[in-house]
Amino acid sequence: MNVLFAASECAPFIKTGGLGDVIGALPHALQQEGVHINVILPKYGDLAKEYKEQLVLERIIEVPLGWRRQYCGIEKLVHNGISYYFLDNEYYFKRYGSYGFYDDGERFAFFSRAVLEAIPFLEKKPDIIHCHDWQAGPIPLLLDAHYSNHPNYKGIKTVFTIHNLRYQGVFPKSVLGELLDVSDRYFHIDGVEFFGNVSYLKAGLSFSDTITTVSPTYANEIQTAYFGEQLDGFLRKRNQELQGIVNGIDNSEYNPATDKAIFAHFDSYEGKLENKRALQEHLGLPVNDKTPVISMITRLVEQKGIDLVLHVIEEILNQNVQFVLLGTGESHYEDAFRDLAKRHPTKVSASIYFDEGLSRKIYAGSDLFLMPSQFEPCGIGQLLAFRYGTLPLVRETGGLKDTVQPYNEFTGKGTGFSFTNYNAHDMLYTIERAIWFYRFQPKKWRELSENALKLDYSWAASSKDYLNLYEGLKTVMV
Repeated sequence: MNVLFAASECAPFIKTGGLGDVIGALPHALQQEGVHINVILPKYGDLAKEYKEQLVLERIIEVPLGWRRQYCGIEKLVHNGISYYFLDNEYYFKRYGSYGFYDDGERFAFFSRAVLEAIPFLEKKPDIIHCHDWQAGPIPLLLDAHYSNHPNYKGIKTVFTIHNLRYQGVFPKSVLGELLDVSDRYFHIDGVEFFGNVSYLKAGLSFSDTITTVSPTYANEIQTAYFGEQLDGFLRKRNQELQGIVNGIDNSEYNPATDKAIFAHFDSYEGKLENKRALQEHLGLPVNDKTPVISMITRLVEQKGIDLVLHVIEEILNQNVQFVLLGTGESHYEDAFRDLAKRHPTKVSASIYFDEGLSRKIYAGSDLFLMPSQFEPCGIGQLLAFRYGTLPLVRETGGLKDTVQPYNEFTGKGTGFSFTNYNAHDMLYTIERAIWFYRFQPKKWRELSENALKLDYSWAASSKDYLNLYEGLKTVMV
């Protein structure tokens, strides 16, 4: 079976969040299941020199874009046994950053059309195009509108994965004709129309053969008004084609026994404590095994529950803990954490930037990893925390609910701590409860930490779910 992943980012080439991690790891797991995988991406100006030097130009084509025909270079790089195709157009992609430009509607219309135009020049014709998030949303629409009767595209099926429903790629109706070269017959409530505009994400939802999202709970949540981002009714209509498959992580990439980024390799609680001491020293905090370290590695945006944390941060610090933050985002949140670190230099470390090496040091050296999200389609942070023996403390939503089993002291079962309501004091109570176990049940805490080290949240199980999904589509093809 041949599958083509179409996405706007992929680790290690370009990554702005969890999407990059998924596209970087899932193809390798699918390859282990016998699936032939290619990945196709924009060639951003940010692509590291070491990868640019490995690219081989396969073909130069012209891509129709409304009334224009635009240059596109198809460049190929083989990395760890997988072929990655980069679509080159300097006008659209030779910029600093991936998204947030005034012409994103045009840039990703070009990308989506270029993916389809490139198919005859790939090493194998795909049976399935797996499209990820709004940037690749127009692909199923364009396949239906322009290629459905073309022999080179006959039988190709599409899967569309929602990684975060909040980001939808909504643009004026004019993009329909001017960029996508699609008639108004596609502009309706069951097509691409979204409150008088065009939604690229809805294009993917409407015209793909099946839809997935990144956890079973999130698949249910987005069919409700609270989480549905005004698409809940439409998603309920496609309920039979919607499936939640939880994300995984790359266990070989994130491995405390071999990770060169952390202070000391470990596979036991003693080794974790060594990393904790080194982290405290590195961040200028008092070195003390008995002081719980609570960490957050996050985008500083409302979705991540930052308001809850700031509302009760003084009460949290009064528990005699150390609070470690790594991340960037909205300026008022950045300023609030800078101010906290200035006022509490022995209790708060705020690194308002992102550094992959430091993030791994924090995962390895923390005791609790805090994720009080408003909503969380899947979440990677809690899985990485487990991998490094750090216990997640999460709100029960989306993939956080699916992956973190709250600890029950009566049965002895559970993998972390959780609270249900989006409420600062519910979160505070759960933090206080976790700290109590840390201080007064040290043997139990050690057991929970070492159990976390043994949990398997690799892609092995989820890749089998994707394989079953693909096989189902292939059966339909036959």
